[in-house]
Amino acid sequence: MASVSTAAAPVFARTLIAEPRPGSVPRRVSNNSLDLHFVVNGHERQIVVDPRTTLLDALREHLGLTGAKKGCDHGQCGACTVIVDGQRILSCLTFAASIEGHDVTTIEGIQVDGALHPMQQAFIDHDAFQCGYCTPGQIMSAIACVDEGHVGSDADIREYMSGNLCRCGAYPNIVAAVNQGATAMRSVQDRGN
Repeated sequence: MASVSTAAAPVFARTLIAEPRPGSVPRRVSNNSLDLHFVVNGHERQIVVDPRTTLLDALREHLGLTGAKKGCDHGQCGACTVIVDGQRILSCLTFAASIEGHDVTTIEGIQVDGALHPMQQAFIDHDAFQCGYCTPGQIMSAIACVDEGHVGSDADIREYMSGNLCRCGAYPNIVAAVNQGATAMRSVQDRGN
């Protein structure tokens, strides 16, 4: 049993959100609603939600951003993965209130100069999806995997992408896509420096 806990540690560690920012407390509008302010895909947003609303539901139901998928709703499949302040998180396990003052990036916000993000293109090039349901979460995790420096080997990619399930079994294609996407992302970053 200890080996299972140890093996799962990177997955659990990457799903935690940063501490709330000092002074970033949602304003209570009434006993059952909060006024939230945060940045989504580079745009300041304000919504009023029930305090129990998850980030996933806030994105999908209040902001119309349906790219993050409601898969298991238990943090086990990764379909709801988004990036908050540079960290990938599972939005189904994150209260929207905890995002007050933070910067959220969803699959809808990763385009580069109006074109597909290099990781999106890599997923297309390698046919790294079949039904496509998990693809937004896979791509968001893949981008974070590159940004976190976890693409040194195929084994690293498999380990740090292990929190994202693909029911269609496109895993070999996903690993190939992450490798290609990582190379393309580094190339874009090198040109920017």
